[in-house]
Amino acid sequence: MTDAPADLLAIARTIAVEAGELIARRRAEGVTVAASKSSPEDVVTFADRESEDFIRARLAELRHGDGFLGEESAGITPSSTGITWVVDPIDGTVNYLYNIPAYAVSIAAVQGDPDPERWTTLAGVVVNPVLGEVFTASLGGGAFLGERKLAVNADVPLASALVGTGFAYSAELRVKQGRFVTGLVEKVRDIRRAGSAALDLCSVAAGRLDAYAERGLNPWDHAAGALIAREAGAQVGGLDGGAEGLTLTFAAHPSLAAELAPLVWALHREAGLPL
Repeated sequence: MTDAPADLLAIARTIAVEAGELIARRRAEGVTVAASKSSPEDVVTFADRESEDFIRARLAELRHGDGFLGEESAGITPSSTGITWVVDPIDGTVNYLYNIPAYAVSIAAVQGDPDPERWTTLAGVVVNPVLGEVFTASLGGGAFLGERKLAVNADVPLASALVGTGFAYSAELRVKQGRFVTGLVEKVRDIRRAGSAALDLCSVAAGRLDAYAERGLNPWDHAAGALIAREAGAQVGGLDGGAEGLTLTFAAHPSLAAELAPLVWALHREAGLPL
């Protein structure tokens, strides 16, 4: 068993495509809400659980001893190999529920403690089964959409930047995020909110967005997408230059980041978002 990024990527890609086919079939059959999580708006479908169970089982077949951190799991399965798989079985569950074609399977292989502050992401895959798009990246190996190598948009001035963002399930936090967006929208070209953090990060990598900034992401939301954006040339991080994570996840070409990041951090504080 090898921990080479390219080998881990091959496994992640195969399983993510299979899981994408599974959730697409379940979506065609009709979606049933299994439960609410942090709030009534934060739903989980039976397909979320089935997809995660499928991914976990497939990884166990191919990678004995690896750890597992999934959105629907009760906790982290410890790793005896140093590798942990960070999985979002359906990123964009509300989109999935409403049949909006912006949801994805996200799988990343990370080395070290399963914490964005300490891990090194070795491979990442994000699959949108509706569009048949497969985004991939391995550490040092570049980022791709299918066979096409990706590169973030360069030389974009702040006023011309198209910026993606998202909102929390908590109504109290959404109000503060609304203040953040109000301060940002007058400084940039426009704002987009697609409803899937993984796909938003891939959109930065593919040049569909110039930048992305959102508070409240869990490790499974950004693990694969952050690597894909980085390998496409984006600067990815968090608040005040820290690692991406719950407080903030930010991605843009370094030249745009130099202008946009200080603005994002200032507006974050002005909006009263938790630090």
